[in-house]
Amino acid sequence: MAQPTRIFTDVDYEQDGKQVGWLYLPYSITRSAYGNISIPVACIKNGKGPTVLFTAGTHGDEYEGQIALCKLVRSLQPSDIRGRVIIVTAANLPAAMAGTRVSPLDEGNLARLFPGDSDGTPTRAIAHYIDTVLFPMVDFYHDLHAGGSSLDYVPFASMRKSGNPELDARAMAALRAFAPPTGLVWAHSLDSGLSVGSAIGAAIRRGIVTLGGEFGGGGGVSITGVRVVERGIRNLLVHAGCMAPDGGPKEEPPRTRLMEVRGQDYFVLASEAGLFEPFVELSDWVQAGQPCGQIHFVDNPAREPVPITFRAAGMVVCKRRFGRVERGDCVAHLATDWKG
Repeated sequence: MAQPTRIFTDVDYEQDGKQVGWLYLPYSITRSAYGNISIPVACIKNGKGPTVLFTAGTHGDEYEGQIALCKLVRSLQPSDIRGRVIIVTAANLPAAMAGTRVSPLDEGNLARLFPGDSDGTPTRAIAHYIDTVLFPMVDFYHDLHAGGSSLDYVPFASMRKSGNPELDARAMAALRAFAPPTGLVWAHSLDSGLSVGSAIGAAIRRGIVTLGGEFGGGGGVSITGVRVVERGIRNLLVHAGCMAPDGGPKEEPPRTRLMEVRGQDYFVLASEAGLFEPFVELSDWVQAGQPCGQIHFVDNPAREPVPITFRAAGMVVCKRRFGRVERGDCVAHLATDWKG
């Protein structure tokens, strides 16, 4: 049996109405012996119906989702919905406040520490709360990401293949309803996939219809990315049955181009430590064997640069933001049109 969470809150998830409060994680330090990490949470509820959970700030330097969810907290009213919407604008609050991918308190990457540990470090305790308290209430989950400081992304919403055809079909329907300009299917991921530790994997294993997405990057805020998220989360609420369609005139969303990441060869990794010069931009279409860029050695300028090539053909949906690389850093990755 899982240990009970140490996180407490005054928000009552079963109460109708709109509540905006905090999840309090006890954290005793010199400045505050009985201190707490105060993670913002909102619950908007109107009778019986589906529950949709939105999280952002899982990585603290990914901002489009954080901004869009702050706007949603302020604007969404109980009369707008049927059921329940739970919003966590900055899930890994210490990372969000520091503007870093991982928590400055424990170097914890919240997207990689599920199912967490109630008695563990702060990031593990947050993961445990999401997994054991929030996920059991949820029918639909969208974890909003971006490329963070080190990567730039073409804005897209995404789903991961679970191996369960019925759940995958429901996730695909949700992805289409979100109506992003690009919809990405993760058939392969370089790091977490559905492995133990993945936040999205933990939600999928509980049978939740789960979406992700990368809506910008480079440590900045994409105007396009924020707009895609704002429009998409309301589309998802309508699809989930939480919100009635808007009967008034509305902007026609762009047609979604469905793409997928099919294998490890879609990723380009640095083979040396040095200064990476890219040869391609986001949205460029490339061929296998085409140069992706080259690595220079500023400490040994007479040394010839080392070329890095693509191993597959496809569209560049991600490229590295930082110039300096170490061996093994991802400098780009591709996607190709979805084949179903």
